Amino acid sequence: MALLYERISTHVLEEIRRGALGPGDRVPSEMELAAQFEVSRITSKRALEVLREAGLIDRIRGKGSFVVQHLPDLDGVTAPLKGSLRPARRSQLPGSIALVIPDVSEAYGLELLCAIEERCAEQGANLIVRRTRGRQSDEEQAVTSLVGSGEVDGLIVFPVHGDFYNASLLRQVLDGYPVVLVDRHLSGIPVSAVHTDNVAASRALTERLLDLGHRHIAFVSPPPLNTSSIEDRLEGFRAAFAEREPGNYQAHQLTELRSTLPGSFTPESVLSDLEKIRAFRDRVPEVTAFVACEYNLARMLDRALGQPRDQVISCFDSPGDPISGAPYLHVRQNQREMGRQAVDLLLAQLRGESVPKLSIVPFEVVDPAPVDAHRN
Repeated sequence: MALLYERISTHVLEEIRRGALGPGDRVPSEMELAAQFEVSRITSKRALEVLREAGLIDRIRGKGSFVVQHLPDLDGVTAPLKGSLRPARRSQLPGSIALVIPDVSEAYGLELLCAIEERCAEQGANLIVRRTRGRQSDEEQAVTSLVGSGEVDGLIVFPVHGDFYNASLLRQVLDGYPVVLVDRHLSGIPVSAVHTDNVAASRALTERLLDLGHRHIAFVSPPPLNTSSIEDRLEGFRAAFAEREPGNYQAHQLTELRSTLPGSFTPESVLSDLEKIRAFRDRVPEVTAFVACEYNLARMLDRALGQPRDQVISCFDSPGDPISGAPYLHVRQNQREMGRQAVDLLLAQLRGESVPKLSIVPFEVVDPAPVDAHRN
């Protein structure tokens, strides 16, 4: 039984044989063939590459595919056409992968980038990196230009924080372009995503604080609307209180801090958020522990609450070093596994394999280093 891409390439071959497509004629595009045969663009792209390798068509970037001016002996071309590009030439699969990422830091992102680069190198793939600086307009422009250039075979995207989906990214997903998301998912969008189970991670972190005897705990974050990682962490935080006695335990929220949002990390916005934290402390003095959704917010809590303090601060992804360790109780996400899985899933898509829409990577709750380790 012929594979899907073989059916498409054989169809085009027969169109050339019977004269419906002659030298110089335009061949239907990837999208047109995908719609005609009800397949993904990955499959139709593969079919066109097979035709090109057989010497039947030329593919001109930005213009389309055309029957070659001087056709080979068609009697020597057998059907179904079987491609050698994918999956046989695995050492050359794919040429290039693009990573679209807001930014990287020691706290989060750097280890993810390193893992993706290392996995690409292992598989013989080139890696192109585009930073969006957390701006959705830059993310949309990066996706559009990378796909339009024809120089990359697929995208790994770390979506920006935002109230709306990137229209360009959504269009590529719906067109069947190979895409894998990392760190978060887009609710209701059929795209492969690799991330931490943020609900379970936040719940585990909050339960650790509850087990330590804290009865009033506050969740601290930017506005969570339409940012799946923050929404999930808030859900996990609330879930930790579900099996506790309502009268003895209480969850609090401070979810209006904005200084850590992309483009907002300025002295003025930091001072504004510090005042919000202090006002919250004065308004709800019974809170003895905080769950910050990111490391920089934990640092701001530390500064706003001052020293010495009785409150415990916890967060996601607190960096440390072999000498002093991490300063906060925290969830450590497995960025290396996330990066490796993202590359493997993208390569599987490019080979025409079906891949899961959701891949969860492990996490661990890590205790802070002893206070003495941070002195001097």
